[in-house]
Parts: sequence; structure tokens; C-alpha cells
Amino acid sequence: IEDVIGKVDKTYRTVKDRKGRVITGLSMGGHGSLYLSTRHSDLFCAAGSMSGAVDLNWTNWKIPADFLTRVKQGFQTLIGDTTNMALNDAYSVVNMTDKMKTNNVKLIIDCGVDDFLIESNRELHHRLVYNHIPHDYTEHPGAHTWDYWQNSLPYQVLFFYNILKGNGVT
Repeated sequence: IEDVIGKVDKTYRTVKDRKGRVITGLSMGGHGSLYLSTRHSDLFCAAGSMSGAVDLNWTNWKIPADFLTRVKQGFQTLIGDTTNMALNDAYSVVNMTDKMKTNNVKLIIDCGVDDFLIESNRELHHRLVYNHIPHDYTEHPGAHTWDYWQNSLPYQVLFFYNILKGNGVT
């Protein structure tokens, strides 16, 4: 995380402080943005996820068998042992709401109603509600596609703009 933030801060005109730093991503990047902001809440004031893979336990995903094979191969390349679901559960954002409750990172999460990850996003939303964690959650028509994300991005940008404006860094 130090490498990425260092590169961004050196390359772009940024506010080199938590109050001026946000992070978002789509699909696995959505998981990454929520994971990093939860683990490093001292670095981010807000985080977003579009169609996020918020539960790394793919047995909870509703995907065709051929896609599941590709997912398993990808996980094998990234993390090695794909049979250790306890490891996937330990790193899944959906299981990190206790930490999210205490970190004061503003959250925006959205997912398409036809996305294969919709159920895990709904589960995260339910856990956030149960734990009284403020967040912005939206479902829109669409699937796990660029068309969906192109529609989603302006909502995320507006959310972040309002957070940054409230922090006095716009």
C-alpha cells in the first residue's frame, strides 16, 4: 500500500492526508478497496465498491461451472491453495464489519441486480445495517459488465466529492 500511495502522490496533485484520500474499485478491485480502507483506515476517509467480490468464498457465488473453473485457476495463481476456504473467509470483506464499525471510513457500495455477486453484496449490506455502520448501498439494473460500471462511476464520484468537500479539500 505504501508503494501505490507513494506513486500516486508523486505522480498526481493530491492531498497527502487521510482527509483527501479515497479509494474505489470494481469486481475484485471493489473487494480490494474495501479491504485496504478497512485495514488502513488511517490512510482513507472513504471507500467504494462497484460489483465487488466482497466474499472471496466463491462457493457462495452463483456462477456457471466453466466460469468457476477460471475463478479457481485465478485464485490458484494469486494465493496458492484454493481448497482452504477458511483462508478465503479470513480475507473476505463481508467478514470484516466489526473492524469497519470502528474505523470511520465512509462507504459506498453498489451492485447490479443481475450480477453474480449480488447476493454477497446484499449480505455485506445486511451486516453493515445490523452493525449500525453508515454506508450508501445501491442496486441498479445491470450485470457484471462495463456498461454497468460506466453507469455506476458517476454516483461514486459524486459520493466522494461530497465527502472531500465536507473535509474542506475540494
